[in-house]
Amino acid sequence: MNQGVFTLETDVTIRFASVDDAEQIVGLLQELAAFHEREHLVKTTVKDIIRDGFGEDPQFECVVAEASGSIVGMGMFRPTYSAWAASRGLFIEELVVAEIARGHGIGHKIVREVGRIARERGCEHLELNVVHANPAKDFYDRFGFSHVEDVLTYRLSGKRFDRLMDLPHLDGDE
Repeated sequence: MNQGVFTLETDVTIRFASVDDAEQIVGLLQELAAFHEREHLVKTTVKDIIRDGFGEDPQFECVVAEASGSIVGMGMFRPTYSAWAASRGLFIEELVVAEIARGHGIGHKIVREVGRIARERGCEHLELNVVHANPAKDFYDRFGFSHVEDVLTYRLSGKRFDRLMDLPHLDGDE
């Protein structure tokens, strides 16, 4: 990320990311991982962002916050659906504001822009996950996001996912 001089939040513009932003998007992901002392978990490359965000089968969309010619934040999102509520929404996969730009309302602007996009698309909700130890939990509380007490996020990946796929199908297991 270009660590140029950061000016007032009034200079911040939010726009859809382009393929030319892929390197800075990866840089923001790496900065966030470093902040949480989890750099080793970021496997995403510029090539991955280009393929998965701007290729033939996009898996996410992204808005970026730009100030003084530098990208200082981003909101990566994708569609989601609540089958019980019959409600379309957008899931904010990543919300990152560069350390030099925190405390200037940029995260707020990014969330509001994703919300505007959601409303424009007929969505009724926004969702996101917050790492338990993330000090930004209060930020989401101020928006009115609420922690869904009875829902836990589970993930099956890597060797465990491979093991599941290698299991023979068991009759009656549906």
